[in-house]
Amino acid sequence: MSKAPRAPPANRLLAALPDSDRRRMLAGCETVHLAFADVLYTPGEAIDHVYFPTGSFISLIMPIDASCSLEVGLVGDEGMFGVPLVLGVDVSPVRAVVQGAGSALRIDAARFRRELGHSQPLQRRMDRYAVVRYTQLAQTAACTRFHVVESRLARWLLMTQDRAHATSFHITQEFLALMLGVRRVGVTTAASSLQQRRLIRYSRGNIRVLDRSGLKAASCGCYKADRDSYARILN
Repeated sequence: MSKAPRAPPANRLLAALPDSDRRRMLAGCETVHLAFADVLYTPGEAIDHVYFPTGSFISLIMPIDASCSLEVGLVGDEGMFGVPLVLGVDVSPVRAVVQGAGSALRIDAARFRRELGHSQPLQRRMDRYAVVRYTQLAQTAACTRFHVVESRLARWLLMTQDRAHATSFHITQEFLALMLGVRRVGVTTAASSLQQRRLIRYSRGNIRVLDRSGLKAASCGCYKADRDSYARILN
């Protein structure tokens, strides 16, 4: 992780704040570059910084045991990492890994807490975002339990595209299996099916979305439910 020149905010949570509150927040932020596969936090680690992605996105992973983990959230420029601080908890419950390299606004945890106390609009928005994260976590749990791998993969690809703001991105089968909580053979079968339907092109970890509308149709209803909950609670 390295510091980068300051840049205008491109994070939807911050952009929605009143001008004066947004300026105060930005005054306490620095722009950093997050590198792919950077581990920002591990479960139980003290949170000393809050991240507002602007051109990056972060995977939230819950370790199940020594050999098994499951992705429980994906945070891009629509959100932030550091929700436990909003709720008065200063340790991370998950492993936070950079899934998409790029920029983020970073603020010291102590300053973030001071800003929460100073700015009611910021506190209200963070409280609402915490509800969004809780709702989406519950949605992911239900999705993992009840929906087939192909539909879940389509959902995950749509979520990733939303945060990457690109039609192409790189992801290995090993990481896809980790994200979806399945064996590699399950990922291979699901990806091959989506490719045969000409919804995606997948080769050596490089994925290109060819038909976004078709991918939405192939996805389970959890993708729409996630977007609807964000719009209903935050917009």
